[in-house]
Amino acid sequence: MSVDLGTSVRNSVTVELTPERAFALFTDGFDTWWLRGHSIGQTPMQRAVLETRAGGRWYEVDEDGSECDWGRVLVWKPPHRLVLAWQLNAEWAYDPELVTEVEATFTDLGGGRTEVSVEHRNLDRFGPATEQVRIAFTSPSGWPGLLQRYRDAA
Repeated sequence: MSVDLGTSVRNSVTVELTPERAFALFTDGFDTWWLRGHSIGQTPMQRAVLETRAGGRWYEVDEDGSECDWGRVLVWKPPHRLVLAWQLNAEWAYDPELVTEVEATFTDLGGGRTEVSVEHRNLDRFGPATEQVRIAFTSPSGWPGLLQRYRDAA
């Protein structure tokens, strides 16, 4: 589900995992569900990495061994909340001056189930490309598809 929140998009899925296990899959297991077609390097992506700590990086390692930064971990509060700085511009290149935020929350629904919500906010920081980026983030290969892959991995 995608919701337009003005300058944000929000998506959520329910997984049959406790919040602790859902958070671990989202972070430690990041490489197992992130779409390989989402690569910004010169060669195909070999793996996606999310460093599991505040101040850590999230990035890709490509087949040629190069690393391409996507951003950093702003907030690390396992097992309930994670905020990432998304620092890819509208041309899908790393831009250290651009920061939009991706917040993931993990809500205990009881019975070993967790709602995982992702809000990608501050989209207005893309300037004239805001609508183009919003369309990409709400497309099947954007956050809805990524969260479907996450749910499938669960």
